[in-house]
Amino acid sequence: MEKLLVCIQCPQGCKLMVKTEGEEVLVAGNKCPRGASYARQELLNPCRTLTTTVRTEFPDFPLLPVRTAGEIPLGSLFAAMGEINRLLVRNRLRPGDVVLERVSGTDVPLIATADMTLN
Repeated sequence: MEKLLVCIQCPQGCKLMVKTEGEEVLVAGNKCPRGASYARQELLNPCRTLTTTVRTEFPDFPLLPVRTAGEIPLGSLFAAMGEINRLLVRNRLRPGDVVLERVSGTDVPLIATADMTLN
């Protein structure tokens, strides 16, 4: 299997050619080691940071912007959104406060990205 990727790990934007030979992942086109690492990760277990909003019980702040504190597997995004859509924030939070300890069976927390305590 061959795949063409554009590396997003640094501003160079290297065009990477990734292919598998058996269990080995071969990467060409990277100008730094981060490109090879990115290509392997993207081929074997693609992950993303999830950003969305969570409902709150506060009329002056009905939706709280949130994001995962790290990347979660791409295949878990829909399950994570289902879980997040069932949440209701009942406390005033600040950026970095944990909204959900573990998103969709991962060890990655969901955190607030806005300050609900400001008037």
